[in-house]
Amino acid sequence: MAMISRINYICVIFTLFASLCNARNLHLHSQMKNFVTIQDNLFSINGRAFLFNGFNSYWMMVVGADPSQRYKISTVFGEAAAVGLTVCRTWAFNDGGDHALQISPGVYDEQVFQSLDFVIYQARKLGIRLILSLVNNWDDYGGRKQYVKWAQDAGVQVNNTDDFFTNSELKGYYKNHVQKVLTRINNFTGVAYKDDPTIMAWELMNEPRCESEFTGNIVHAWVQEMAAYLKSLDSEHLLEIGLEGFYGASEPDRTKYNPDGLLYGTDFIKSNLIEEIDFTTIHAYPGVWLSNQSDEAQIAFFKEWMTSHWVDSRRTLKKPLVLAEFGKSEKDKGYDVKIRYGFMNFAYSSNYKFAKAGKAIGGALVWQILSDEMENYNDGYAIVLSEDASTSAIIEKQSVRMRDLAVLFDRLTQ
Repeated sequence: MAMISRINYICVIFTLFASLCNARNLHLHSQMKNFVTIQDNLFSINGRAFLFNGFNSYWMMVVGADPSQRYKISTVFGEAAAVGLTVCRTWAFNDGGDHALQISPGVYDEQVFQSLDFVIYQARKLGIRLILSLVNNWDDYGGRKQYVKWAQDAGVQVNNTDDFFTNSELKGYYKNHVQKVLTRINNFTGVAYKDDPTIMAWELMNEPRCESEFTGNIVHAWVQEMAAYLKSLDSEHLLEIGLEGFYGASEPDRTKYNPDGLLYGTDFIKSNLIEEIDFTTIHAYPGVWLSNQSDEAQIAFFKEWMTSHWVDSRRTLKKPLVLAEFGKSEKDKGYDVKIRYGFMNFAYSSNYKFAKAGKAIGGALVWQILSDEMENYNDGYAIVLSEDASTSAIIEKQSVRMRDLAVLFDRLTQ
């Protein structure tokens, strides 16, 4: 796209957004002065129910490391807010490699950090709360593998990536990163991250798993230690683990709900019982987890997946549940756009139904929303709101339903 076209496009987006949503945003901006809390198993802001529709855009900090590309962050936030999305989950990590935030243990690239500052600043301007994830389980953007490499380069005796959860040196690297991010002073706002209510919650790790010990005990011990450490630095923000939802050995009757009934080295029940963990999360990718099964079988799995975790979150854990990632990839076997629409509608309807039936639901975060000109980030799940009116309409409908349900809850408690 030519530069003049890009500028015109951005102007049109924000002019329309301002004229249509100004009153709503004034209300949102007043809310942004308050932290998201949990009351009566429900997310709350200043005593009012907070039910949300949200999205994942993990790429924001990395793309914004090039200041000339930051318009993509602003565009996505603007388009997301226009369809009522109020929560975004994104990465507060990039360990080693290109555009690394953490170049080596304790060494940070200031320009990349300023990009994260910009993400938070833009989210606040448009009334969007953030869930910031602090490290990756996977190799992308560094993850456990990079932490292990750093330790090996320093002469520390480590054997594999699962040592991330047990080795004292590696745990020290992670704690240092947590401390660095939480105490960061935002260049755009002058506010420390730990004091900024724009941030809804911290996430300890994106999709932790342990390949050498499947019961979930090793990851559980790590979560206990890191949750206590993070809360010692920041008692205001909410905290979640980043789990996909796999059940562990502590509840053998629940493992039947795992994909193929297998163990994955985490324990949804046991780890979410930790006092410092404020809400539960699940991810849902039946198209990947059950790739050889029919669409009908995948939907049946997803129905049980949602139901079991909602019941456990409500009755056993007494903490609200967030569907933190879900999506249908165009790379899935037998993909059809109508199948994606059906899956999204089913996910949203389930989320709304459970929230209406008995609270213990916060919202759902679709994977993933991009700006245009980001084909290299398209993993098969990409949604460009300005180019996909049908998907935008599905998302906006859910935003309205969740917002209206929150209003209803408030009226019933007055």
